[in-house]
Amino acid sequence: MSTHDTADVALAIDLDGTLVRTDLLIESVLQLVARHPLALFALVGWLFLGRAELKRRVAGRVAVDAARLPYEPRVLELARAARAAGREVVLATAAARPHAEAVAAHLGCFDRVLATGEGRNLSARHKAAALVALYGERGFDYAGNARADAAVWRAARGAIVVNPLPGAARAARAAAAVLETVDARPPCGRSLVRALRPHQWAKNLLVMLPLVTAHRLGDPVALAHAAAAFVVLCLVASAAYLVNDLVDLPHDRAHPSKRRRPFAAGALPLQLGLVAAPLLFVAGMAGAVALSLPFAAMVLGYFALTLAYSFALKRVPILDVIVLSLLYTVRVLAGAAAIPVVVSFWLLAFSTFLFLSLAMAKRCVELERL
Repeated sequence: MSTHDTADVALAIDLDGTLVRTDLLIESVLQLVARHPLALFALVGWLFLGRAELKRRVAGRVAVDAARLPYEPRVLELARAARAAGREVVLATAAARPHAEAVAAHLGCFDRVLATGEGRNLSARHKAAALVALYGERGFDYAGNARADAAVWRAARGAIVVNPLPGAARAARAAAAVLETVDARPPCGRSLVRALRPHQWAKNLLVMLPLVTAHRLGDPVALAHAAAAFVVLCLVASAAYLVNDLVDLPHDRAHPSKRRRPFAAGALPLQLGLVAAPLLFVAGMAGAVALSLPFAAMVLGYFALTLAYSFALKRVPILDVIVLSLLYTVRVLAGAAAIPVVVSFWLLAFSTFLFLSLAMAKRCVELERL
């Protein structure tokens, strides 16, 4: 099959992971929990009512900004080319109907929207049945990205595989003739390294400051403890960066430079961040406890303050820069707890005001750019 532009064959396109390089349900849940942390308990109750009800209730509380979603350019091109060729183009998704309709209305290239609603989760065999009822067996081509799409591909004339998840490409080949494979995501490893922000780890060298001011650079034990503290803070800081990026997706996409971050740009699946963040945190805290309990308490305080900043405090003018300066100071205190050594009042006073000045300067530069 050399072409997929036959006018009497519809083109059905999945939404999550195919038309957009993200998962709208996960995004919406993260935003809901970020705004209302107690909603986490409600989510568990909604899940017991079924995935369709969960999606309906979440979509009723969290809207998507369709204009800023990370769309897959090649899939958009296929949809518009099919529409121009006179084919019917359908957005067929297991996402909640309000989210799917918002995307379709923004793009303006879909004739019909099939989505989760009215107590039915439109995934796998349910999606296949809905498409067959409209177009008949082999009456449509289908673009998807997951193994769950195999049920739809078996009923389709041809398969378009987009940024396939593990096993999806093989499932597509076994189910239908593969018309095209779109694999445009950068390597996950490289994107994950970017998301961990290793260039920010230099800040954690502040744990070495008490070692220097206490004149203990020649002490091998103290030096080893300070080096271990640096590694621990890098792990915990990267976990915090991942959490920040996951809960701040809409704001990052509206920012001139932050929109290129891996999760905001759709270069990394959100599920990977949800797994990597707790793993990094647990690894970091295990190392901190092994070093000393006072140091572990400082690291836990640093992480808690970082989360408070990510979820709420960074949106409060003036308080945001005060918290930023405190995060730098906590690194100094953590370094002192790791050796251990007593930090002088002079060093704390100097550090606090120096870091507050730097935080103010950073905000001034950002405001100038905006």
